[in-house]
Amino acid sequence: MKKKQIMAINGSASPNSSNLAILNKIAVLSHQTLDIKVIDDLAELPHFKTELTDINVPEKIVQFRNAIASADGILICTPEYVFSIPSGLKNAIEWCVSTTVLSNKPTGLITASASGEKGHEELQLIMKTVMARFTPETLLLIQGVKSKVNNDGDIIDENTKKAIENFVKYFIELIQKSAVLLP
Repeated sequence: MKKKQIMAINGSASPNSSNLAILNKIAVLSHQTLDIKVIDDLAELPHFKTELTDINVPEKIVQFRNAIASADGILICTPEYVFSIPSGLKNAIEWCVSTTVLSNKPTGLITASASGEKGHEELQLIMKTVMARFTPETLLLIQGVKSKVNNDGDIIDENTKKAIENFVKYFIELIQKSAVLLP
């Protein structure tokens, strides 16, 4: 069986973030089924400009949108910044609003932060608005992440490990079901 291609987006602007560690853990857990490509520097994307959304689209944005369009699924892992999602992640999503690249795309959403509740709610609302396909089982809120991921990027909390394993199982199921539903 051919591995499914997944575009994973690290919403954190911090180098060696806990969010990146979680994406790397998911890549290891799912390596037999998923080929995960992590986008780790959203700051490379130009700032969103409405007048460039359809005409004279910046090349980096064309590449970003094409990567999403060709992926079998999208995975986002992000911290919460000031009760919201980080500006780099919001910027990346805004570049996709006028397209259909996220419509019906199987999606997993993880918010890993100190609290994360408001950011997680906002991320779900935004992704629902762009019509991404996710389920309650492909949503994961990891609160107090700094006590659950060490400086080496290892998940050190057993409950978090189990939650991530469950998330991966359901994310793979969503992708497989979507492959059957979509041409």
